[in-house]
Amino acid sequence: MTYQRFEDLPVWSAAIELAEGCEDFLSAAKDLISWSKRDQLERASLSVSNNIAEGFERGTTNELLSFLYIARGSAGEVRSMLNFFERRPALKDFRSQISNLKSQAESCSKQLRRWADSLQNSPIKGQRHLNNAERNRQEQKKRADAFLERLHAALPDGHPAKKTPKRS
Repeated sequence: MTYQRFEDLPVWSAAIELAEGCEDFLSAAKDLISWSKRDQLERASLSVSNNIAEGFERGTTNELLSFLYIARGSAGEVRSMLNFFERRPALKDFRSQISNLKSQAESCSKQLRRWADSLQNSPIKGQRHLNNAERNRQEQKKRADAFLERLHAALPDGHPAKKTPKRS
C-alpha cells in the first residue's frame, strides 16, 4: 500500500497516540515529577511522530530511513524514561498507565523497525528522484502486476499456470 500523507500512516497514528498518552500521564502526575523530566518525556514522545512526518516529507528513501531510525531512538528514550518512572515509589499509583505507555512505545519501535527493514534494500530512491518517465513506468508496472494477480486468481485450481507469477 502506498500512502500519500504521513497522517494516514498507521505508525504515525500510533506515535501520536503515544504522545497523547504521555501528555495525559504527565498531567495526572504533574506534582510528582520534576519539570525537567516532564519536559524530556514530552519532547521525546512527540519526537517519534515528528520524525516520522519529517522523514516522510523529505522525498528520498535514504532520508526517510534516517528519520525512521531517529524516531525509533525517541521511542526507546520514551521507554527508558517510563521504566525510570515505573521504579519511583511516588508513582506507584500510575504503574498500570506507565506499563501501557511502555507497550505503546515498544509497538511504535517494532513498526518502525519493520518499515525500515522493508526500505533497506528498496530500489526506489524516493519521490524526489522520480521523473515523469519513471513515474509512468512504475504506474504501468503496478497496473500490469494487478492484472496478472486478477488473471491468476481467475484460473481454476490445478491449472498449470496457477503458479505464483514472477515479475521483475
